Amino acid sequence: MAFTTLITTDALALHLADPAFVIADCRYNLDNERWGAQEYIERHIPGASYVHLGHDLAGPKTGANGRHPLPEPIALARTFGRLGIAAGAQVVAYDQDTGMYASRLWWLLRWLGHDAVAVLDGGFAKWIGEQRPTTSGEERRPAREFEGVPRANWTMTADDVAAAARRPDWRIVDARAPERYRGETEPIDRVAGHIPAAVNHFYKWNLDERGTFRTPEEIRRRMKETVGDVPPERIVSYCGSGVTACHNLLALEHAGLRGATLYPGSWSEWSSDPARPVETNADSERTAIKPA
Repeated sequence: MAFTTLITTDALALHLADPAFVIADCRYNLDNERWGAQEYIERHIPGASYVHLGHDLAGPKTGANGRHPLPEPIALARTFGRLGIAAGAQVVAYDQDTGMYASRLWWLLRWLGHDAVAVLDGGFAKWIGEQRPTTSGEERRPAREFEGVPRANWTMTADDVAAAARRPDWRIVDARAPERYRGETEPIDRVAGHIPAAVNHFYKWNLDERGTFRTPEEIRRRMKETVGDVPPERIVSYCGSGVTACHNLLALEHAGLRGATLYPGSWSEWSSDPARPVETNADSERTAIKPA
């Protein structure tokens, strides 16, 4: 049986020697883009290859397409092939803890048609906290030929999002922290605030006090408080640059709420155009769900 959303540390430990398993270390730090690779060299889960958010999981920036634009599909397929991913491979992605970067790889693989990919629940922090094996240095699997094409209707442009935001039967969901959503602070992008009519579901609200994903039932309840009765196929997920938005998409999938869409450019793209409207200081109804 393929793992398609989350995998536990217990399950991964049983498959460390399984040649069908491809493990990807996605650790990253926005303040120091070399940090993840350095941590990987020092120690990582045995068999893992390192995947860099900026170099491998994002495409070239133009100044108007966001901080982490989607890679070109051909370039992304080459990256996956270099990692040893091909048909029949079970991919496991992990990062330092929350899954915020690993979920980007999870979404990208599925976007190109590879569903057998899961995020390690609790990440490397849980793995080492349980004193499981690690190794050091660089590991590489033999390259394979990855074949995949983007799935239709899995992404939206800024114009698509603007149109959806005007419709009461759609929900635009912002995965950033509440203070960024409300426009009280903006540590990264040029403009503070959010897309008009967007609601807020901070990606960390998908996790429990142990740093692992909440149960499907809990996530369904919390998402319903955020989006109401809107079906998942009318949910658009965004964040600062299209990374933590994937965490919300993973949570929805984990909860059995399938079909939501990603706005890859997210706030960094939206706010780069001064002609696009911005909303701030949203009321409590717009931030319906609160952290536990």
